Amino acid sequence: RRMATPPPSPLSPGAAAPSGLRRRDEAEAAPVGSSFPLGSVRLRRLLRDSAREKAAFVHGQVVGAAGEETDAVLILEKTPFQEEKIEELLRRHGKMELQMSNDIYSTYRLQPPPELSEIKVTVVHPATEKHLQKYLRQEVHLIRETWEDYKNITLPFIQSQSFSIQWVYNILEKKAEADRIIHENPDPCNGFVLVPDFKWNQNQLEDLYLIALIHRRDVKSLRDLTAEHLPLLRNILQEGKEAITKHFGVPGSQLRIYLHYQPSYYHLHVHFTALGYDAPGCSVERAHLLEDVMDNLLLDAQHYQKRALTFPLRADEPLLKRFQEAGRV
Repeated sequence: RRMATPPPSPLSPGAAAPSGLRRRDEAEAAPVGSSFPLGSVRLRRLLRDSAREKAAFVHGQVVGAAGEETDAVLILEKTPFQEEKIEELLRRHGKMELQMSNDIYSTYRLQPPPELSEIKVTVVHPATEKHLQKYLRQEVHLIRETWEDYKNITLPFIQSQSFSIQWVYNILEKKAEADRIIHENPDPCNGFVLVPDFKWNQNQLEDLYLIALIHRRDVKSLRDLTAEHLPLLRNILQEGKEAITKHFGVPGSQLRIYLHYQPSYYHLHVHFTALGYDAPGCSVERAHLLEDVMDNLLLDAQHYQKRALTFPLRADEPLLKRFQEAGRV
């Protein structure tokens, strides 16, 4: 298995070292550091667990120096296996308990040594009720949004909300994570920066995940795209693939390159993931392949101002309530 290695330190705006952004729909979250009192967290409840992602989302409380309590969300994820440590894991395992045996098949419960049992912890602190609801297990509904629905329901909702994307502007303006940018096209109209997603720990290529953030600030989502934006999309597609091949040795034919609708934040961005990685949000009801988007715009400059788009909404999301009030669910 090929392992990702960090690229050299930046020598120019177009060549820089990698970063971390977790999908950035979790922009507030950050890997736990020495300043966070992990050992003093009081567990309140398990918000959600995911067998597929091998992750648990926990509501905890942190007691401050003055005795005040603040909420936190802890995201606990089992880190991927590293090839060079597998043999050591098999050789130095602790307790091994047979679970099932049938002909040539058997399963065991294995306890690895502590140094081979790493868990990544991501913290949202202080967490608001909105964060707690976000990670709580919820029913999901599929919405079929026409262009009229977008103009009358979705767009007014977006405009009425105070979605903070200052973290995006900080990256674009080199106020944060400047040393972590993989690639940049500085053109203010058709340029972008490429950064690793926060979910990818950059220790292996199987779950490779990067995000392209455009420089211009007048394109919120797929709904805003017209043929005017084709040069921008071509740059992202071509330069993004070339940069990933250069830095990580992964060819474009092994990448899934797509946009989300609805997006997690309203500044146009494109996802680059390893083709074999079942990345969150890559399912058919949310992901739109970049090359398909470009083909649609070539056929019809106003394609995304005409067609209906389907996307999932959680039961607690305010936008779902707007669609319900309008009789569209």
